[in-house]
Order: sequence, then C-alpha cells, then structure tokens
Amino acid sequence: MFKKTILSALVAVGLSTGSIAFAVERQIEDFDFSFEGPFGTFDKFQLQRGLQVYTEVCAACHGLQYVAFRTLGDEGGPELEADQVKAYAAQFDVYDADLDEDRAAKPADKFPMSGFDGAPDLSLMAKARAGFSGPYGLGINQVIKGMGGPEYIASLLSGYTGEEKEEAGSTFYQNTAFPGGWIAMAPPLEEDLVEFRDGREASVSFMAQDVAAFLMWTAEPKMMVRKETGFLVFVFLVFLASLLYLSNKRLWAPHKYKD
Repeated sequence: MFKKTILSALVAVGLSTGSIAFAVERQIEDFDFSFEGPFGTFDKFQLQRGLQVYTEVCAACHGLQYVAFRTLGDEGGPELEADQVKAYAAQFDVYDADLDEDRAAKPADKFPMSGFDGAPDLSLMAKARAGFSGPYGLGINQVIKGMGGPEYIASLLSGYTGEEKEEAGSTFYQNTAFPGGWIAMAPPLEEDLVEFRDGREASVSFMAQDVAAFLMWTAEPKMMVRKETGFLVFVFLVFLASLLYLSNKRLWAPHKYKD
C-alpha cells in the first residue's frame, strides 16, 4: 500500500513537471509595441493597418460586438476621417429591430458579432489574454517585460509550423504559441495576403503585430487617457508627500532636540 502511494505521488509529480516544462517551451515572442510602458501611445498608422488586416482577413469569421464604428475616428485610435468612418461602416449589414430587417451599418452601430459558432469575438481578446504569461496566471511577464495579450495574439498568428494532423475527424494545425501545441484554426495569414496602402511589407510577422495592436486598442480604447490620469495622480501624490514631509519637519523641528 505504501509503495503504491509513493508510486502514485511520483507519477503525479512527473506529470506536473512535464506540463510545466511544456508551458515553458511555449514560444511567446516579446514584441516591441509602441503603446507599452507608462508613456507609450498607440501608433494610428499601425492601427489603420491592423484594421485593414482585420477587415480583409479576420472579419470573415470573428466579430467585434463591443466596438462602435464611430470610435474609429476617435483621437488616440485609428483616427479615420468622418466620411471614412461612414463609408467603412456601410460595408457591414446590421439587424434593425425597428425595421425588422438588415440595413447598412451607420457610425453609431457596433461591429457585427462573430459569424461562426466557436469563433470567439475579438473585442476583448487582447485584454482577456493579458495575464497569460505569468506562473499560475499572475501575469508576471506582463509586469516585468510588458508581455500580455498583444504578444500572445501576434505570436499565435505567426506561430504556425506548417504541420497538420487529423483527430476525431477534424484537422488540427501545429502552433508554437497555442496551449497544447495544436489549434483547430487554420493559418489565417500568409505572405503578401493584404496590400497595405502605406506600402509597408505585408509579411506574416508584420501583419500579426498590426492586427494585435488594433485588437489591443479595441479592448483598451481609453488606455492613453488612463495613463495620463495615472501620471497626474502620481505627480500629485509625490507633491503631497513632499509637502507633508516638509510640514512635519517644520512643526517638530523646535521640539526635536529639546532637553
């Protein structure tokens, strides 16, 4: 009985060690995004390219149901012109309950939901994956290295090895960033799949980074405002702490060295 208990414990330790070792082997690349750090900001041109990748590639299956078209013109985002936002929204059809039929979307409408069962909505994907890389889900690498959801998304999109396997009648594709190493989603990107209007090279890595940055913006459109507010609060607290320290010194100086 005692031997069986020890054997079971060793097997459990072996399995857990194997899973930890596998987790370490996942290849999540630390991309240098412009919005990282306390003073980082979104690159509107990268967001525009990411919007283009989403529209031409991702929108066929995935939606952005929490994002309104009008926000594409907001400062700090892609910053499209008003007529561009209107023209872009008109590409999509939305259901109008008052008319009881579909109509062309307007800037006030939101992006359509995902078109296929099992295809996750991408509105909050980057935020939901923000703590993926730390031990036990704490997101330590996000704090120390600035690694979070965008790195996971970009690594996932560029992490296909080209290997495939059939399992239970379904095809799975090997991916170095996906937990378990195999994913049901076929590689969505390939070289020169889109033609960027600014002439940038449309490599898989660049497209993955651009759409990851765009998805980070959809999840945190007010990130820049939050950072500015946080910085002002920090400056105020430093000033208040200094004022309190000097006041304390002045009030107690006459009494500190009294016999």
